[in-house]
Amino acid sequence: MKRWCAAVVMAADEIVAIVDEANRVVGSAPRHEMRARRLIHRATYILVFNAQGEIFVQKRTATKDVFPSHYDVAAGGVVLAGEEYEPAARRELAEELGIAGVPLTRCFDFLYEDDQSRVWGRAYRCTWDGPMTLQAEEIECGAFQPVECVLAGDVRPLTPDGEYVLRRVRGVGAGR
Repeated sequence: MKRWCAAVVMAADEIVAIVDEANRVVGSAPRHEMRARRLIHRATYILVFNAQGEIFVQKRTATKDVFPSHYDVAAGGVVLAGEEYEPAARRELAEELGIAGVPLTRCFDFLYEDDQSRVWGRAYRCTWDGPMTLQAEEIECGAFQPVECVLAGDVRPLTPDGEYVLRRVRGVGAGR
């Protein structure tokens, strides 16, 4: 199993697009305020598969603002104020995994809510077998895993929104 190590990248407090229940932009707010007030925002979710059909699973750092130290099947993150989904997905994929120029396939949009977050997500998928450079402030480590093992619960704790996206992409009881 090939594992990737993270490189240190510093991030600023981002200004995030805030949306309503219909996914219409209604304003913007700093990320910390969006989290504190549980404002609905946009985010991207990119599932990275290799040519063997395995999915890249990353362990989030203990300093993440939501789901710290959880495993995640999606790269991605918040859509910034003035940004659209696809450019945000490409930016996040490059920042978090060092992947650029790969074709993205749009899967679906969804509203996801739990105790920590309210988000309009857009899911993408891509195939990548090249090198990765992990963003140290976001990702502790990562490796490709068989999708069946991830769905069977072999990787825990898993971010609930990432699991939701994977189950929908795979057509397996998404639950929410």
